[in-house]
Amino acid sequence: MVLVLVIGDLHIPHRTHDLPAKFKKLLVPGKIQQILCTGNVCDKETYEYLKTISPDVHVVKGDYDENAASPLSITVVHSPIKIGVIHGHQCIPTGDIDSLQSIARQMDVDQTLIQASAYTFSFQAIEKDNKFFVNPGSATGAWSGAFNGEHIPSFALMDIQGPVIVTYVYQLIEGEVRVEKIEWRKEPEPVPGIPRSAALPRDIPSPTPGSPQSSSVW
Repeated sequence: MVLVLVIGDLHIPHRTHDLPAKFKKLLVPGKIQQILCTGNVCDKETYEYLKTISPDVHVVKGDYDENAASPLSITVVHSPIKIGVIHGHQCIPTGDIDSLQSIARQMDVDQTLIQASAYTFSFQAIEKDNKFFVNPGSATGAWSGAFNGEHIPSFALMDIQGPVIVTYVYQLIEGEVRVEKIEWRKEPEPVPGIPRSAALPRDIPSPTPGSPQSSSVW
């Protein structure tokens, strides 16, 4: 079992001063093996804070990051699953499933972590054609000029168990941490000559106020 924190769009200190206190109480050292960040950390101090949670931190460059050396994409392998991480500006139109699938094929990955909703800052998970796309949302609920609704802080924890990823979505709603569990399994590659399923993409809903609570990974 590998526990991976997926986090992004913190925008510290430009749009907010810190992570929510209730999130920081959960994100303590010694429990998380790896951090995958979808960008907009934005400063060195916040990056160093992430390293106190887990020394194995991988960050892609967001449009407000100070570190120009951060890569635009990374690939991480937890056999048999390959995970690709991008910020999302490569996806045109923003969040388009066909564009996301094209990026996943180019990166040769099973799962793509993407800050695709750069204009909504909200969590989203989509499954299509044996690929799993996850947008962790904004960990701070940072302000976005293109979105006038309520910004719900969120992050995700992925419990990777071989071909299965159990994703725990943490959202701060009305001052309380709500948790939703999503399970995805990488299916074996199809036998040559047998077509893949033509099923439509499955948009996995994010938790909403009043929704039933799933068990936390903690």
